[in-house]
Amino acid sequence: MAAIQKLYEVCKVSLFEKGPSSPEAVENVRTVLDMITPSDVGLECEAQAVRVWRRPRALSRKTVLHSSPAIRYRHIYECKSFSIGIFCIPASSIIPLHNHPGMTVLSKLLYGKVHVKAYDWIDIDEPGNLTKVRPAKVVRDGEISAPCAAMVLRPTDGGNVHALKAITPCAILDILSPPYSSKDGRHCSYFRRRQKSDPSGILWDRTRESEFVWLEEYQPRDNFVIRRDLYTGPTLDL
Repeated sequence: MAAIQKLYEVCKVSLFEKGPSSPEAVENVRTVLDMITPSDVGLECEAQAVRVWRRPRALSRKTVLHSSPAIRYRHIYECKSFSIGIFCIPASSIIPLHNHPGMTVLSKLLYGKVHVKAYDWIDIDEPGNLTKVRPAKVVRDGEISAPCAAMVLRPTDGGNVHALKAITPCAILDILSPPYSSKDGRHCSYFRRRQKSDPSGILWDRTRESEFVWLEEYQPRDNFVIRRDLYTGPTLDL
């Protein structure tokens, strides 16, 4: 059985319309996901190219390209319970800070290197409207390189709100359970940091000296584009 077929089969019995059936179900999916390689999903040539890739001299790690090549999404499968797809991200391109409301996400870096900054929401009682500006704590801020273990983002922990910046060209295989669905209240929203004081010190106490920030919802620039791309790996037997 092809590796991607095996992944589909374990997702089918582990992930449902309300998400994973249990923590054990998540681990079952992660175990199979960890075994996926670029060649299993038609990306061996791209992975080989990255192994000898060199950063252009004009670029630095602090460079943000405002006209960089488009990020591409290779759709593999989607139903009401889960979706499977691959993000192919050019070097220095960024997927801005975004959320996965009520969703469990399993992400596997297939090749390349990426910087991940992830937050979890902090629940506090504060007068006013927190629907647009909310406090969050940092749970991950660093680079990861393939090969590496899959990441798991849960609805309330694990870094459900995250941003990605490709250090080299990279590809990330994502499983979402359940998938985004605006009609079911699972809309993808984007966020940015906003300066806001915490005079009561509540956040400092709650985060136990972890870094916290205020995040506000916003609309990314028009030049942030994710294009659909053709999946070239083995076809699933549904």
